[in-house]
Amino acid sequence: MKQDVFIIDGARTPFLKSRNRPGPFSAADLATAAGAALLLRQAFSPERLDEVILGCASPAPDEVNIGRGVALRLGCGDAVPGWTVMRNCASGMQALASALANIRLGRAGLVLAGGVDALSRAPLLLSDEMVRWLADWYAAKTVRARLGVLRRFRPRQLAPVIGIMKGLTDPVVGQLMGQTAENLAWTFGIAREEMDAYAMESHRRVAAAQDAGRFDAEIVPLIERDGQVHAADDGVRCDASMEGLARLKPFFDRHYGRVTPGNSSQITDGAAWLLLASAEAVARFGLDPVGRIVDSEWAALSPEQMGLGPVHASVPILQRHGLAPDELDAWELNEAFAAQVIACRRAFADDDYCRAHFGLEAAPGAPDAARMNVDGGAIAIGHPVGASGARIVLHLLEVLRRSGGRRGMATICIGGGQGGAMLVEAL
Repeated sequence: MKQDVFIIDGARTPFLKSRNRPGPFSAADLATAAGAALLLRQAFSPERLDEVILGCASPAPDEVNIGRGVALRLGCGDAVPGWTVMRNCASGMQALASALANIRLGRAGLVLAGGVDALSRAPLLLSDEMVRWLADWYAAKTVRARLGVLRRFRPRQLAPVIGIMKGLTDPVVGQLMGQTAENLAWTFGIAREEMDAYAMESHRRVAAAQDAGRFDAEIVPLIERDGQVHAADDGVRCDASMEGLARLKPFFDRHYGRVTPGNSSQITDGAAWLLLASAEAVARFGLDPVGRIVDSEWAALSPEQMGLGPVHASVPILQRHGLAPDELDAWELNEAFAAQVIACRRAFADDDYCRAHFGLEAAPGAPDAARMNVDGGAIAIGHPVGASGARIVLHLLEVLRRSGGRRGMATICIGGGQGGAMLVEAL
């Protein structure tokens, strides 16, 4: 269980912003495009993989067990198992954690693991009232019976139920994810201006990273059937300003809220993969690792406070390794909402919070802002729920490589009141 698990390589698609209509690529298309490019540059054939694990929070009805379908499309052959995991926002990180466990147990040596979602293709559903009406309509066998059913029809029954809104609503507490961010803004006294300033900085950092080519090594361009090329994340707003963000109205609490579409992550389509290997597989295939996963952790807390999950998952790892947050060279904390990231930073530095939840005499302190999300995050890049957990691990390695850093933490909040974290070391 202590053996090293190495990261050999990784790739992702550009993250494409949803524009209120189905995007050009299905989730399986996205995962296949990124996976094919990644495997083509390896020194082994896809059939040599021991398994393929794909995280996906919202597969289409024709993408049941999308991990297996994508594995077959990638040319892994009939004998390579492919399977799908779902842990909401951390589905991609769960795929990595599942690969990590299987490699450490000796059940696998070479694993392709990652995440995907095409949220622009989340379905529009019929209401229960309309479904019941249709059931009665098809059950009616005579003209008289059908006329009776027809008289009960009301145009309101045709109003669609937006699938993604149901998916982003916690079924236990009945709150949208953005409402949980409002809870944190209230608890930690986070002003609207702070959220907007954080969002603007995320856009600025992503734009600067794109200009400097810092995403080029990890992104695989997508090509539509008509030849249109998507080579970069397209949600970044280079013209983001405090004035423009201030004009946006709160979305989740329209009367008293502070969370707006501008200081929230974007609805996005995208996929990300990493190739993981044991020491034996590294030697057998002559691989050149870029890093290793040192440790991982899952944590749970109240669903109304789900945005603080990164604190609950990261603190146990820091304790196990005797580390303080500012001793890490880089952090990737997924930006579900600006309020959520700011709240996490405050919780890391709050003695009372850390004493109550972790039994610590003193808080470990917040990560250095200059080392956290240095190239921006999901507010500007987007948050394809199933893919983000893998993307932040992939980009964390790129940041460590570029900066000459050694250790970093990738961490993410999870709908339903959970958090995930991975401690990664660059080689």
